[in-house]
Amino acid sequence: MHPVLFHLGSIVIPAYGALAALGVLLALLLALRTGPKAGVDPNQLWNLCIVALFSAVVGSRLLLVALNFSALRLHPRWLLGLAMIHHPLLAGVGGAFAVVAAGLYRRWQQMPLWATADAVAAPLALGLGMEQVGALLAGSGYGTPSTLPWAVTYFHPVTTLWSGTPLGVAVHPVQAYAAVAFFALCLMLWLWLPRQARPGDVAGLALAGFGVALFVTEFWRDAEGRGSLLDGALDGPQAAAVMLVLAGAAILWERKPRALGAAPRDPAEKNEASDV
Repeated sequence: MHPVLFHLGSIVIPAYGALAALGVLLALLLALRTGPKAGVDPNQLWNLCIVALFSAVVGSRLLLVALNFSALRLHPRWLLGLAMIHHPLLAGVGGAFAVVAAGLYRRWQQMPLWATADAVAAPLALGLGMEQVGALLAGSGYGTPSTLPWAVTYFHPVTTLWSGTPLGVAVHPVQAYAAVAFFALCLMLWLWLPRQARPGDVAGLALAGFGVALFVTEFWRDAEGRGSLLDGALDGPQAAAVMLVLAGAAILWERKPRALGAAPRDPAEKNEASDV
C-alpha cells in the first residue's frame, strides 16, 4: 500500500494524516448541513466540532508524551514523530477528551443536548470512514492473515516502522471493512435525520451502529496491542463496542415515542423538544 502519500522536498506527507485531515474537513462540511436539519445553529455546531477535534488531538498527544517522557526528554526531536503513532488506547483517550470538551461547550452555548447529538452523528461516521481509508493505506490497525482474493499485502518498510505491520504477508483489509460500515452508517443517519420520531433517535442509532461496526470488524484485526478480556473472548475495542451498543439501545429506549397524553419521564425532555 502507500503509507507515504507524497514528499514535499524533505517533508513526508503521510497517507494516514492526509486522509484523516480530509475526513475532518468533509465531516465539518456535512455538519453545516445536518445542523439545520436537527434544529441546531450550524455556526455553533462548527465551533463545537473544532473544540472537540482540538481536545482529542491534545488529549492523545499528552498521553503519548506521558508514556514516553523519559525517551522524549533525551530526544526532544522525536516529538515530531508522535503524529505517526496510532493505537486504540490513544483513540479512546482522545475520544474521551473530545466528548468532555464538546459537552462543556454545549452547556456553555446552551445548545439542545439531543438535537446536537443527532447533528454530529452522520459527520462523525463520515470522518471515521475516511480515517479508516487512511489506515488502510498506512497499514495501521492491520488485519489477520488471509488467503482471500481481496487480501492486501504490505511491502513498504515505513508501514513496519510506523505501525508494526508485517511485510510480505497477505492480510484482511479490515480497515476497508470498517470504512464501508461507517460510510453506510453515515448515509443511514443522514436519511433518517429529518424523519426521526423525536430528538435523540439518530444519536442512539449512531452509538449502536458504531458499536456493531467496531465489534464485528475486530474479529479480522490483528490482536497486537489491543488487550484481552474474558480469557481472550473479547479484546479492548470489542468491550468498548459492547458499551456503545448498550448506550445506544438505552437512548433509543428512553427516547421512544410514548402513548398519547403520557407525561414525559424527564421534565427537561419537554423543554428540549420545544427548543428543537
